[in-house]
Amino acid sequence: MINGTVEQVVKQSFLYSYALSQPFAVYVDAYPVLQNNILLEAEQLQYGEHGETVRVLQQKLNQLSYYDDDIDGEFGIFTEHALKQFQENHNITVTGQTDQETMRAIIKEEEEQHLDQIKALSESIHPGMQNRDVSLVQKSLQYFGYYEGDIDGIFGPLTRQALEIAEDNHDLKLINKTEEPLTTVHASEAEQASETLPESQANEQQMDKTQENEQPSDVKKVEVNNTENADIVETARSLIGTPYVWGGESQGGFDCSGFIQYVFQSHDITVPRTVSDIWNHTQPIESPSIGDLVFFETYKPGPSHMGIYIGDGKFIHAGESRGVEISALETSYWKQRYLGAKRVQQK
Repeated sequence: MINGTVEQVVKQSFLYSYALSQPFAVYVDAYPVLQNNILLEAEQLQYGEHGETVRVLQQKLNQLSYYDDDIDGEFGIFTEHALKQFQENHNITVTGQTDQETMRAIIKEEEEQHLDQIKALSESIHPGMQNRDVSLVQKSLQYFGYYEGDIDGIFGPLTRQALEIAEDNHDLKLINKTEEPLTTVHASEAEQASETLPESQANEQQMDKTQENEQPSDVKKVEVNNTENADIVETARSLIGTPYVWGGESQGGFDCSGFIQYVFQSHDITVPRTVSDIWNHTQPIESPSIGDLVFFETYKPGPSHMGIYIGDGKFIHAGESRGVEISALETSYWKQRYLGAKRVQQK
């Protein structure tokens, strides 16, 4: 019964190809929207049964503070007691077994809990922020199927887009409309299949078209905060025109993080090799000064592209289409994907 239900639900979902290669517990936990379908499709669950569907039931009862024992997929006395308590509190005939009425009531209460969390925390988070509150909001947005990225605690374009969907679907005000939008489109199947690439070719082509006719406006000049930063920028400028090479970290060709590492190492400053490691290694700052790093969410959730801020709202980076070049933060392509600025700690 359980295996048949799982197969039927998964085959009807967009996760079918992914699920075929994963254990049930992996993909159902990664995509909570499936859990509700699996429970609603299941027949009555009762004492003595076991399996992953029982485990999902235990997880939900635990989330709602009714079940406080091992989540082991075994429908024992504690699971039965938790169900009886839930049924009693919701004016459902107390049987200690699941039926459609009980399942729907569990799902409804869980939905309300996640929605309350989104409403409560959305006021305290903003684009570019990285903390536990963002992770909690992402988890709740993922529960409804609105957020499909990693639970990384980074408020980027995918988190913003998921909040906008939640606003529309639940008639709520979750985003401060005075903030600059951070919307983005979901990656195509081809892009998702090539996440090992440094940037999506489609995104680069879109950037090329956007940047041709756009110029930054109203950009505030930033002073150089030390001589070493000015030297870093000069080194970066000297490499303009160097071609883009995936995995490149020399003057023969750079990828985006290889370029950053090369420039800083030229001044005896050590930084990690990948964008995500550099993001984790550096210190968050409110706004960039010359020589600071700026990060973007491009072909996948989280930081996936970066450059060196050079003042006047511009940054220098290794782009896939034109190699090392200067771009403006105010162009729509980069503005929509901007995650924030960080600073390398120099000894």
